[in-house]
Amino acid sequence: MAYQRGERQQTQLFPTSLEEYVGAEDPVRVYDAFVEQLDFKDLGIVLDDQQIGPPEFDPVAMVKLLVYGYAYGIRSSRKLERALHHNVSFMWLLGGLKPDHKTIARFRRDHREGLKNILKQCVRVCLKLGLIEGNTLFVDGTKIRANAGMRESWSEERCKRALKQTDERIESILKECERVDQSESDEGSFVELPGELKEALALKAKVKEIAESLKNSDKAVFNTTDPDCRHVQGRQGSHAGYNVQTVVDDQNGLIVQSDVVKDVNDRHQLAEQTHEANTTLGKPCQTVCADAGYDYNADWKKLEEQGIAVIVKPNDQGPSGAFTKDQFRYDAKRDCYTCPAGEQLVYRGTRQKAQHRIYGITKATICRRCIHKKTCTKNWNGRTLARAPFEEIRPIVQQRYESVSGQWIYARRQSKVEHPFGHIKHNLGVQAFLLRGFAGVRAEAAILASCFNIARMMTLIGTQNLLPRLRTV
Repeated sequence: MAYQRGERQQTQLFPTSLEEYVGAEDPVRVYDAFVEQLDFKDLGIVLDDQQIGPPEFDPVAMVKLLVYGYAYGIRSSRKLERALHHNVSFMWLLGGLKPDHKTIARFRRDHREGLKNILKQCVRVCLKLGLIEGNTLFVDGTKIRANAGMRESWSEERCKRALKQTDERIESILKECERVDQSESDEGSFVELPGELKEALALKAKVKEIAESLKNSDKAVFNTTDPDCRHVQGRQGSHAGYNVQTVVDDQNGLIVQSDVVKDVNDRHQLAEQTHEANTTLGKPCQTVCADAGYDYNADWKKLEEQGIAVIVKPNDQGPSGAFTKDQFRYDAKRDCYTCPAGEQLVYRGTRQKAQHRIYGITKATICRRCIHKKTCTKNWNGRTLARAPFEEIRPIVQQRYESVSGQWIYARRQSKVEHPFGHIKHNLGVQAFLLRGFAGVRAEAAILASCFNIARMMTLIGTQNLLPRLRTV
């Protein structure tokens, strides 16, 4: 069988305009229509054709470039510039405009605050299209690497160690200089020593400056490349990164809230992220669900007081048995516990850091004479219990989580809230942020979440049906 071979010198007739290169149902038209309906005034990006100064590239076109590029894993400004010269869909999207990589990077950097608001407008579009219900929300977080390395992360211990080594090096250089000066032999001169001394003194000054910055911050580790990033623990080990929080709606798995937070864990994020999601939705949700990482009584109580049912897997308090904490009955009026043997544990004091109230047996001899002591406690002074603030909310959440309806909702959590993370990290290839600082990474997180929502909308409605609906939103 003969092979079909191409011929580069063959004369061909190409379409006369870029419009003819892009089909009527091409996904690029959806991204174009989505950005066209954005309220740039609400984003904080000024559109003024009469502004004074040299001509600039249309901000609407630049936002189209960023959103469409992120949607297909092209985030680098240099790769975006290359796509504008070789990719027909990018050429069509910008109408033949070809900004260079410096212009693209500068636009993204200068409009970080505006770009992070894109997700809110995307959610409002989904609400108008009837794709978000807003009754049950799922909250989860993931770690994404920062545009910084661990080698530039400094702790107090590392600063002390570096200063000690630098002082020893400076002392060694000075002694060597003195020895050479006193020597009368013809061994040559160590002319490089003054230069080494200068470098050592400069390093010492730099480490002192880092130590001062670390002292003034509220972090245990300070990164000189990206001061806002944190030392996080992920599946890939320890690295400089950020904690990305996402709130997903139960109806179609669309993202309604995305943020990058300072905390390295999820414990204090449930109430805040739910509040931000409800603000965007314009109404309070009925139920919020999260994993055990969001075990925090204060947030649970705050949400329950707003009429929002919390479904969270409480952290285990130890193995079940006759003398575990859940077997001790708490009397709120008398502020004491009663053990399974019928003895009382009264209030003894409060741990200042965690604000846990401590309860203990009235007399240590009572526990020592108890036949259950070996099973209950090994403490010679008797059994003690710690009661966290707002612990009265735990039985309510525990009961709801263990109920049939609670287990059904919790089982849906993983398939809903993990899906966006998988799409962003695997399909879009996002292993690290490109921008630095909270403003930059929040803008990137918002664009990535919006890209997921747009791709999801095309899956749910179809490109052909979605295009006219976007244009009339």
